[in-house]
Amino acid sequence: MLPIQMVDLKAQYGRLKKEIDEAIKNVINNTAFINGPEVKTFGKELSEYLDARYVIPCGNGTDALQVAMMALDLKPGDEVITPDFTFVATVEVIALLGLKPVLVDVDRDTFNISPEAVEAAITKKTRAIVPVHLFGQCADMDRIADIARRHNLYIIEDTAQAMGAEHYSAGGATRKAGTIGHVGCTSFFPSKNLACYGDGGAVITNDEELAGKLTAIVNHGSKIKYYHPMVGVNSRLDTLQAAILRVKLKHLDEFNTARQKAAAYYDVVFKDISGIETPARSSFSNHVFHQYTLKLNGIDREILRKYLQEHHIPAMVYYPVPMHLQEAYKSPEYHNSNFPVTEELCKTVISLPIHTEMDKEQLEYITGTMLKFIKG
Repeated sequence: MLPIQMVDLKAQYGRLKKEIDEAIKNVINNTAFINGPEVKTFGKELSEYLDARYVIPCGNGTDALQVAMMALDLKPGDEVITPDFTFVATVEVIALLGLKPVLVDVDRDTFNISPEAVEAAITKKTRAIVPVHLFGQCADMDRIADIARRHNLYIIEDTAQAMGAEHYSAGGATRKAGTIGHVGCTSFFPSKNLACYGDGGAVITNDEELAGKLTAIVNHGSKIKYYHPMVGVNSRLDTLQAAILRVKLKHLDEFNTARQKAAAYYDVVFKDISGIETPARSSFSNHVFHQYTLKLNGIDREILRKYLQEHHIPAMVYYPVPMHLQEAYKSPEYHNSNFPVTEELCKTVISLPIHTEMDKEQLEYITGTMLKFIKG
């Protein structure tokens, strides 16, 4: 059996080696390393895949969030609502721009932002909502969009963990994650479902005027070289990374299907096993399983992790500390009682290996080892 990884990038590269090597070789031969033709072509191909009008590549997913907030003209003091149970980048850029992060609790089943908590947190200073499509499943975007319309708020989707996931609206429309709000933001970090071999990101929108601002902001606030009508940043997707992403985009649906098959195997084995709860599936989204995350009940997580590690099985905790308890984002306004679900999840979740190259032998070993621990 091959060594088990949380994400096996080496095995995936082996499968795509010929395509990726050729793509890299072409960039080197052309020597267009910054804003080369591959960057523009990748943006166009991703927009076609997402059925979105505009995709603006940038340096990384954190930049994508920052650029989106800059383009929407959010000002210091404006409040931005986002989940407490998330990776720090979502909250980091809000604070970095002098905006006020307003943290709210999440849904116990899907781990995504709670629409009820969003509505309860709205004040006269609220300007935007940042739903995070966590672990590969969309937040309840129909309800969030309704809240945003009624309160005249922007929606900035963080779809870094859900590239390729689909949201099913009550009216029958199916849309890809990242295309539902005013702007979507994603990361191409190497472990993501659509990933490059370094840093990379993109901003997604259907708004022509907003797309123009986003394009200028990622290029020092410039639309014409050496003329800068707005404050911008230097955030570019490297041409080599764009070439790699063009190859991987062709395989994205295949990648997501492989993750779903691995998740389905876990589901069957762990169904009705006392002490563990498998990931819930919502009625309004499919799940592309950036992570396969269990909830433990009455099982010591650290003892389980140590046991798995001793048996050469990696397991991770996403996330052990809620944002409202992080030193950088603590506020006297927050109380643990405001975040009962997040508090519970941070103490009970554990993520098992899931990626595009998992085989039955690995899955059998992981699940068998888990069951041996649980059943004694």
